[in-house]
Amino acid sequence: MTDNPSTTAAPRLRDPEAVAARHGAAGPRLLSRGLAMGDPLADAAVAELSGGAAAPARAALATGLREGLAALTDPPPAVAALLADAEAAVAAADPALLERGDVASMTVDAFWSRISFALGSLVHTYSAPAIARVLTGTGRLTGDAERRLAETGLWRVNAILPGGLRVGAPGYVDSVQVRLLHARVRAAAQRRGWDTARWGVPVNQVDLARTWLDFTVVPFRALARVGIALTPEEERDLYRYWHTVAALMGVDPDFHAGAADHATAGALLDLLEAANDPPDDHARALVHALIDALAGGQLGSLLGLAEPEARRMLHALTRLMQGDTAADALGIPAEDIAPFVPLIALPNARLREAERATPDSWQRALAAHTAYRRTEFAHLETAQYRTAADGGGPDAGAGEKPAAGRGAGG
Repeated sequence: MTDNPSTTAAPRLRDPEAVAARHGAAGPRLLSRGLAMGDPLADAAVAELSGGAAAPARAALATGLREGLAALTDPPPAVAALLADAEAAVAAADPALLERGDVASMTVDAFWSRISFALGSLVHTYSAPAIARVLTGTGRLTGDAERRLAETGLWRVNAILPGGLRVGAPGYVDSVQVRLLHARVRAAAQRRGWDTARWGVPVNQVDLARTWLDFTVVPFRALARVGIALTPEEERDLYRYWHTVAALMGVDPDFHAGAADHATAGALLDLLEAANDPPDDHARALVHALIDALAGGQLGSLLGLAEPEARRMLHALTRLMQGDTAADALGIPAEDIAPFVPLIALPNARLREAERATPDSWQRALAAHTAYRRTEFAHLETAQYRTAADGGGPDAGAGEKPAAGRGAGG
């Protein structure tokens, strides 16, 4: 492969020469490879789960996810390979870190956790046209935005809880099931005539990695604007923890291993954004459906505002978290929250300071936040990524990505 970025770049790279100047010649090459790369292990497993011997393959997958690969006798080869890859990701992690869970995420209070997740993480995910085009493939995401938001939240909560990523635990099982749903989405989009030459492989490595950053650097940079900041140790542990999530979700190490803190994650995000156009109508439709669902749903009730006023507040918070340029591109009306930011940030900062005052106060706060997380989405009986992984039809989830696209993303 030549080092000339203009000859190695995929069509989604708007200015490969500028990318090379900013990130080195390896930058355009990495993006070009990622745009052409899906998830071979998950794709092969989905073919096995959808083929002539689908029933025994699904049974093997269900048992293997709950009890481990060692519990299976002569499992289908693609399912076995996927399970082995997932178990290797867990084995490579620090057991103590997995036992604690994602402390950084759990210690954010319920209201700001939901705000940063929805208006930080998901709005940023949806703003990428290629991701948005996959997500709007069936129209169901815009028509049932609140439930899709909850399903993504369910996956995220299960993934961050203490012990949630151990083999057989809910976060582990859900993450592998989402990975399989992405493979189904990929196959369905390609059957519908997806323009790979223009957009890259659907649910490709660039888009998966970008969405992974939507659960790390993106929401926590947004939270810092309202007075909720991490210590350096918490920041490092956040990325150490989420590297395991990335591996379970099928993100290639080349697209996440170098992110060790917000600074290095931000540099990766800057590189990945070079493969994105500005938001289009698909992206704007997703974002506005999300905000409508929030304003008219539980979050609007928590704000204690009528729906029109709640929507205005959400527009203002979106601008705060995404910046005016991105908000303008998404068609978010101008609602100035700047005069209120000090009133928001100061109490948040003081609350964090009080929680950290002593080891006992910090443990009490962490226990309270964790207890809430365990019940946050208890009302959901199931989620689409679970039924799709069980073989809910070849187009199950087509156009929707519960975690790595809403949640890898949204």
